[in-house]
Amino acid sequence: MDEESGPSAVLLMGPTASGKSSLAMVLASRFPLEIISVDSAQIYRGMDIGTAKPDTAERAAVPHHLVDIIDPTESYSAARFREDALRLIAEIRARGRVPLLVGGTMLYFKALREGLSNLPGADAGIRAEIEAEAAHRGWAAMHSDLGKVDPQSATRIKAGDTQRVQRALEVYRVSGRSLSDLIGETRDAEQPFHSLAIALMPEDRPLLHRQIAQRMETMLQAGLVEELRELRRRFDLDANLPSMRCVGYRQSWEHLEGRLAAGELLDRCIYATRQLAKRQMTWIRAMQGVNVMDCADPGLVDKAVGMIATLSRTKENGG
Repeated sequence: MDEESGPSAVLLMGPTASGKSSLAMVLASRFPLEIISVDSAQIYRGMDIGTAKPDTAERAAVPHHLVDIIDPTESYSAARFREDALRLIAEIRARGRVPLLVGGTMLYFKALREGLSNLPGADAGIRAEIEAEAAHRGWAAMHSDLGKVDPQSATRIKAGDTQRVQRALEVYRVSGRSLSDLIGETRDAEQPFHSLAIALMPEDRPLLHRQIAQRMETMLQAGLVEELRELRRRFDLDANLPSMRCVGYRQSWEHLEGRLAAGELLDRCIYATRQLAKRQMTWIRAMQGVNVMDCADPGLVDKAVGMIATLSRTKENGG
């Protein structure tokens, strides 16, 4: 499947628990693919259970990239992902194989497909200032402040989404311009490769919710809290690090700190994961040129395989 006989890359996206990883492994058994993770949590070493990271057998069977690349004390950005992903796409294609980009971090997919906004980098001082104000006044007041300087972002971001409220205020205080204005000014907008984009979406929303509940219950039974306890022993972590804001880890942190009872942990994790899935699906619905498929369709595998094979044949015939 070279440049003239198929897509330069296959993008496989969808909400959490929609079956992306399972489908990716099947596709990799049918086509000469290597997997690039599009997951802002799987990048962290030691965070295995709560990120549903591919196991040793899966990684031995199919090459996986952008997994276990930084410690949980470090940060990673959409800009760095785009740079890393473009480099890996070129390297994988040079080996005569096709990159399969799989995950649910929709900001990364957007950065890869549409380019990046001219946003300022993180400013630790400004972030600390905002957090101190929020501790004193409350995040509802901070959201109200955002509405005065960036009403478009305030409408889009809920008051309870403290991480995004903080980032929008940070951007304004660092640059003097609103996040909404800067997002509209993209750079590197042209996608420098040909891709087939597939999104797994649930037609049966309750089914996805049941899968999320099962997934979280399995993670907790597998030792998610114990994994976090060990990470806290090994690394100098705090609750505000991006790694510790990941769903599951954030709730487990609150449990270890005594702010969340053991009996409430599962329900809180399920709720947070359902909210994450909702945001992921909102991103996907706004994307153009994506082939949406029902993640519960019994014929999903055959349809995905057929889609890649058909595109391959079309390009072979000069279509």
